[in-house]
Amino acid sequence: MTSELFSPLPLRSGQVLGNRIAKAAMEENLAEDGQLPGRRLRELYRRWAAGGTGLLITGNVMVHAEALTGPAGVVLDEAAPLEPFAEWARAAKSGGGAVWMQINHPGRQVQADMPGVVWGPSDVGLDLGRHSGRFGRPVAMTPARIEATVARFATTAHRAEEAGFDGVEIHAAHGYLLSQFLSPLVNRRTDAWGGSLENRARMLLDAVRAVRADVSPSFAVAVKLNSADFQRGGFDADDARRVIDMLEPLGVDLVELSGGSFESPAMMGRPADAGAGAGAGAAGRTGVRTDARDDGRADARADDCTAGRTDARTAGRTDRRADGRTDARTRAREAYFLDLARELARTSPVPLMLTGGITRRETAEAVLDGGVALVGMGTALAVTPDLPERWRHGREADRRMRPVSWSDKALA
Repeated sequence: MTSELFSPLPLRSGQVLGNRIAKAAMEENLAEDGQLPGRRLRELYRRWAAGGTGLLITGNVMVHAEALTGPAGVVLDEAAPLEPFAEWARAAKSGGGAVWMQINHPGRQVQADMPGVVWGPSDVGLDLGRHSGRFGRPVAMTPARIEATVARFATTAHRAEEAGFDGVEIHAAHGYLLSQFLSPLVNRRTDAWGGSLENRARMLLDAVRAVRADVSPSFAVAVKLNSADFQRGGFDADDARRVIDMLEPLGVDLVELSGGSFESPAMMGRPADAGAGAGAGAAGRTGVRTDARDDGRADARADDCTAGRTDARTAGRTDRRADGRTDARTRAREAYFLDLARELARTSPVPLMLTGGITRRETAEAVLDGGVALVGMGTALAVTPDLPERWRHGREADRRMRPVSWSDKALA
């Protein structure tokens, strides 16, 4: 198998990524006073920048200061001072790679003890069993609030470009607001934003249009999308294929594929309903989250929840064939959504990035061999920030996350 890992990737905007390895977004929860990036984020991203990735995607930056997933989230709105973000961008680009800001609105995925607003397409709360009360009850958004939120995405993207970022990734996965609008289980509206997939995708498409119109043609615009929600009756692979087709005419450079939500954490390897993913049977393993310590090193608590393979039954063990290469079942465990991504890549008019469970070079090469253009990693780079450079020199990581073996999926 010929490796494309270290070949450049030209994008529609004219931007060229130096290689096919990206650090996927992780929610670092490291904002300083005023919800701003500071020293800890700069040190963390400077370390990742030196590790050899072609692209760093930041943890999700919120577009609305009154809608935060937690108290240490970063916000970039019209009122935020720009210099802290410019310093963050410079640190993230210090290794020569590109840096994109992931921009997001949590919608209903807001903890109940957080101040501010809890919005959704409908007043459908999170169903996490005995943990449901940990999250606020959402209020259905009015058309005016939807339009104002679309404008917030454009404002954040425009200011990210001003700060020196190379692009933005609009988060429409993992059960956040735009993903909630896409989901027929959460979106019960009967107006122009509900019902058909075209209507449920309207807010995402409007946000992409607004962002693309408010940034330079050379500024990259990407979308993070669930390959499936892994909930029966929810957003599925056929929906993902149709949404990708809708995004192509809008000038999107890249679509990153992941899966799941707080209710069905497939991005952690623990879907509520693996069968609902239409062949994603890779999911169903225990995942981890990543955070970062004061010295800029990553601890293990990641949001965008691109968790490394940490199945308690298989940790530390690799299934290998007689020729020394890993078998297909093992590769599937290590790339949760690879089967779905291969199917979507066959018809996608937009380059795809796959995130979820990738920890080894052989698995990354299998992802590219399946027609995916870019390999995204979270936990693997939290544990081993210089993993791409190791791969370049024929080495692998020398440590892995310990398995999270709790039976409570929501807490795990």
